Amino acid sequence: MPSATPPASSAEPGPEPSPRRHIVFAVVAIALFMASIDQTIVATALGAIQTDLGAELSWSGWTITVYSLGQLIAMPVAGKLGDYFGRKRVFLFGICVFTGASLACGFANNIYLLVALRAVQALGGGAFMPSATGIVAEHFGRHRDRAVGMFSSIFPIGAIVGPILGGIIVTYFGWRTIFLVNVPIGVLLFVLSCKLITESPRRPAGRLDLGGLALLATLMLATMYGLTNLDRGVTSPWFAVPELVAVGAACLFVRHTVRHRAPFIPLRLLAGRGVGAMNLLNVLFGAAAIGFAALVPLYAERRYNLDPLAAGTLLTARGIGMIVLAAMAVFTLRRLGHRIPMAVGNATLIVGLVLMAVPPPQGTSGYLWLSISAGITGLGMGMSGPASNNAGLQLAPDQIASIAGLRGMFRQTGAIISVSIITAVLTNSANPAIAQAEAFVVLAVLLTAAMPLIFTIPDHRGSW
Repeated sequence: MPSATPPASSAEPGPEPSPRRHIVFAVVAIALFMASIDQTIVATALGAIQTDLGAELSWSGWTITVYSLGQLIAMPVAGKLGDYFGRKRVFLFGICVFTGASLACGFANNIYLLVALRAVQALGGGAFMPSATGIVAEHFGRHRDRAVGMFSSIFPIGAIVGPILGGIIVTYFGWRTIFLVNVPIGVLLFVLSCKLITESPRRPAGRLDLGGLALLATLMLATMYGLTNLDRGVTSPWFAVPELVAVGAACLFVRHTVRHRAPFIPLRLLAGRGVGAMNLLNVLFGAAAIGFAALVPLYAERRYNLDPLAAGTLLTARGIGMIVLAAMAVFTLRRLGHRIPMAVGNATLIVGLVLMAVPPPQGTSGYLWLSISAGITGLGMGMSGPASNNAGLQLAPDQIASIAGLRGMFRQTGAIISVSIITAVLTNSANPAIAQAEAFVVLAVLLTAAMPLIFTIPDHRGSW
């Protein structure tokens, strides 16, 4: 087991924070908030989109799926490009792509064009997280550990606000406004970013590994596309063919990375000391926390007969618990390090998953029981989130954007794998509600089995 890094004082020397750091944090936080809202806001507009564009429901649903796939590819690519060309440039490019695609989505006249434009929008939105992480780290200097940890509270807010805001907009203004509202915000963010954000130093000029980039994009896209069709069966060509392509791309990617002098993603960022364990933990975190959230309302409706509105509000308790505890956990990192918060947070998340699966005590309503269980999972996520965000970054502080991009990619991968497998099981189950409860227990068991990995990650106390 690697030994812990010696404790460091919170006042240890480090880069001086920028006087603009708080307003810069606000600017990049708004960008992250927009990207997180757009993951869920479209869900409330599927019916309106289907009716207005005369589309099948399956194609309307792809406006959500393709956004996840686009972000999955964009995060590691934007992270690497941010370290290579400068985080400010990549962040500004992301704003332009996201804003332009949002404008085009608002005027799309058929479902196929809308799905394609949502993919482009996701590429812009996926560039925000890795580049913003690097920007915040540079502007906060020796306080960057706390600032990066606070990012944990932004995405759950967007996930909560998205469906509510989407319902209001669709009801009073129409589904196109969901996309058009991003345009003035994006223009304002671009102007503020140009004026306020300091450009990061660029790496020495060299040839970008376009072959590695193409192989990685093919690997991720084929894998995730196949998984989204898992409900058709493992023998279906819609699942088997993409997965065979993914296996081939994976073999070529590893071979290319080993042989290339300057690979797009160095192997040490995929399987290096501590990094490999962190990547696996991020996959499981995405499966148990992010993927789990997408399935809770369905579970509440099927097992406890809650109406859609009540089921949709269940995650509010989880979001509030996560936000509050994340804000508190940020200030314990320099005293506790990374291992303890991650272990305690994951254990709490495991308890919440198990409680979600078991029936409530006699006399307790299903809604109350599920709210309590979801709230406990939120506390676990809030405790472990800031620590896990920093644990990976301090392993390679010279490649902050790349690490942040890979972290987002692995978590999103876990979420898509979780949702795809569970929905495939539910499709073929005689009792979907009980099958979903059993799936929550399986996720809890996987997290429990992975707990020892936390203690293989080098611990760190103090600023980094």
